Amino acid sequence: MTQLMGRPILGLPGELGARSVLADLLTGVRAALFTFAAIAVPVLALWVVTPYADDTAAGAGRVACSLWLLGHGAPLTRGATAAPVTVTPLLPALLTAVLLYRAGARIGRRGHRHWRAPVAVCAGYLAVATAAVAQCATEGVLRARPLPDLIAVAALAAASLAAGLWSATGPWPLPLGRFAGRVPEVPDWARPVGAGPVVRRAAGAGGLALVAAGGLVLAVAAVLGAGAAGRSAEALGGGAAGFVGLLLACAVLLPNAVLWAAAYALGPGFAVGTGTAVAPTGTRLGALPDLPLFALLPEPSGVGWQLLACALPPAAGVVPALLLGRAAMGEQAAPEGRPAWHPAATCLAALGSSLLAGAGAAPAAWLAGGALAAGRMSALGPVPWQAGLATAGWLAAVTVPGALLTRWWLTRAGTPSWWEQLAALTNRRTARTRAALHRTLTWAADLPSPLARWRSRD
Repeated sequence: MTQLMGRPILGLPGELGARSVLADLLTGVRAALFTFAAIAVPVLALWVVTPYADDTAAGAGRVACSLWLLGHGAPLTRGATAAPVTVTPLLPALLTAVLLYRAGARIGRRGHRHWRAPVAVCAGYLAVATAAVAQCATEGVLRARPLPDLIAVAALAAASLAAGLWSATGPWPLPLGRFAGRVPEVPDWARPVGAGPVVRRAAGAGGLALVAAGGLVLAVAAVLGAGAAGRSAEALGGGAAGFVGLLLACAVLLPNAVLWAAAYALGPGFAVGTGTAVAPTGTRLGALPDLPLFALLPEPSGVGWQLLACALPPAAGVVPALLLGRAAMGEQAAPEGRPAWHPAATCLAALGSSLLAGAGAAPAAWLAGGALAAGRMSALGPVPWQAGLATAGWLAAVTVPGALLTRWWLTRAGTPSWWEQLAALTNRRTARTRAALHRTLTWAADLPSPLARWRSRD
C-alpha cells in the first residue's frame, strides 16, 4: 500500500495526466497580470514620487489600465471631445506576444491538438482585459471603447497563441476541399521541393534585416539630433520624476520609431500629421508637438546624406538571398537529401519569400502608426500598403538574382575548373602511353650495362 501511495497520479497517461482547464485559465490570467504589472509598477512608482500629485491612486491605476489596453492595439478616446488615440506602443505588445507565444508552444508540446486549452488561456487573458476595460469605461482623460478594445485584445492573444501552437506542432491542414483541384499544377522542374520552411525563414531573416536597418537609421538620427532631443526632454520633464516618465514613454515607443526609420530607409517614409511626409527624397513638416522623438526628424531643407539610407534595404536583401541560394543546392546543403532546385524554382522561392516579407511589413507598419488626436495628428506613421510594397519590391530585386548567384557560385565551387578538367583528360588519354613508357624504362633499368660486362671478363 505504501508503494502505491508513493506513485504520482499526474504521471499517468490519459485524462488523469492531462492539464486541467482551470490551469490553462490561470495561465492566461497570469500572463495578463504580468504584462499589466510591467506597466502599472512604473506608473504607480512615478505617482508616488511625483510631488503635489493631483490624482489619486485610483486615477494612477486607471492610467495604467489605459496604457495596458493601448499596448494591445485597443483604440481609446481622449478628453471631452473624444479625440482618437490609436498609436500602439509596440514594446508592451511585443512582451504580450512573447508570453502568449510561449504559452501556445507549451500547449503544442503536450501533443494534444484540442481547442480547449488555447480557448481557456484566451478566456483567462480576456477576463483581465474585461476588468481593465470596466475601469476605463467611465469619463476620464483616457476612455476605453469596450467592444473594439476587447476585440483588439482577443486578436492579439489568439494570434500569439496560434503562432506558438504552429511552432510546436506544425501547420494544421487546411480544409481546401473542392478548391484544391482548381489550383494550376506547377511543373516538377519549377517546383521548389521542401521550400516552405526555407521560404519562411528567408522572409523572417529579410524582415529582421530591415528592422536592423531601421535601428541603424534611428541610431544615426539620435547621434545627430541628440542636442535637440535633450533640450526637448529638459523642457518637458520639469523634474526628476517627469524626466524619468518621459524616458519611459520614449522607451515603450522605441520599436515604433525603429519601424518608422525602416520605412524611411525603404523610400516611402512616414507621416507626422496630415499633409506631411518624411522620406529620403525630401521632408515636409508642419507644427509638431514638442517631443524628444520628434526632435530627431531630419530638417526640411535639402536632400543630402539621407539618400544613403536607401542603400540599407539592398544590403538587407543579401541575407535571404544567401539562405535561399544555399537551400537551392539540395542534398549538397541539406542533410535530409532533398533534391536540388531548378533555377526557375529558386526564383519562385525567392519571390515567395519577398512577398511573404511584404505581407508581414504591411500590418507591422499599420500597428506602428495611428492617431494621437483629431485633426492634423490623426495620421502618424508609415502607410501600410506602401511599406509592404516597398519591402516586397526591394527584397525581390535583390533576393532573386542574389539567390541565383549564390546557387551558381556553390555549384561552381563543387565543379572542377577548366584547368583541372584539362589535366584529368590528359591523364586519361596518356595513361596507356605512360604505362608503356614506364615498363620500357623498368626493363632498361634491369639490363646490365656494357661496362659491367667488360669488367666481369677481366
